[in-house]
Amino acid sequence: MTVSAAEVDPPKAAKDVVGEAMCPYRLVLEHVTSRWGVLVLIELLDRPHRFSELRRAIGRVSEKMLTQTLQTLERDGLVHRDAKPVIPPRVDYSLTDLGREAARQVRDLALWTERRMADVERARAAYDDAKRA
Repeated sequence: MTVSAAEVDPPKAAKDVVGEAMCPYRLVLEHVTSRWGVLVLIELLDRPHRFSELRRAIGRVSEKMLTQTLQTLERDGLVHRDAKPVIPPRVDYSLTDLGREAARQVRDLALWTERRMADVERARAAYDDAKRA
């Protein structure tokens, strides 16, 4: 019996569906705390943004990654996409109530990280010194 590569290593989408069924909150946590998810949520906390504004504000994110991140957060009910029927098309992104709640939590964690960075750097140096000794 021959086993296909897809059966051995299913595509990421299939893994996400299985993971979501087994542990649904884990995927939401991954979306909210992902590299770009954190930055999108914090940026949208201040006000709605158009796609290009958001991309400039975040910096160094590809169009593809920002699109994927926004779609994922929209699917999770955290981001609202408002497409206006004008030419050229205008799309604004904002946070839902659920998204605002998540963004506040993420922002607080980011602020804590900023406040405690000196302690983290000292801990890293102590760890590295102990490893070298």
